[in-house]
Amino acid sequence: MRFLCDEMLVRLARLLRAAGYDTYLATDGEADAALLRLARDEGRILLTRDKRLAAAAPESVLVEGRGAMAEAESLSRAVVLDWNFAPFTRCVMDNARLRQASLDEIDRMPESARAGRGPFRACPACGRLYWPGSHVRRMGERLEGLSNGAPLPPQA
Repeated sequence: MRFLCDEMLVRLARLLRAAGYDTYLATDGEADAALLRLARDEGRILLTRDKRLAAAAPESVLVEGRGAMAEAESLSRAVVLDWNFAPFTRCVMDNARLRQASLDEIDRMPESARAGRGPFRACPACGRLYWPGSHVRRMGERLEGLSNGAPLPPQA
């Protein structure tokens, strides 16, 4: 599944990317017509809070709730997805597929990260580095909770 999130769903887009889904995030002010065309041309499911925009797109989900977890639960009610699809394989900021980090990139990571077992990954687009630290552990717990359909605490 491929998604397109309107600019109001930034945190949901990042959560979908953390789960491994190809998720385009619209920029502020991107025209509705352009979003509809992109969703159609690329076969993306449009995720939006805008009722009018959702009505104009055959493949769309009107997302309810406030905050990433409530939005994710709303999406899960509308679309069957695997929140453990391919965790931590995409950059949460720009959607690029992550690659294995080079030794030079690993050397730039904090000592506490380098002491772990990895995997150590890097974004080829923005250069952001990823390793399994406390943030990944917390995000993994959120993804697991969504996969199990368990009620989740609000995101901090």
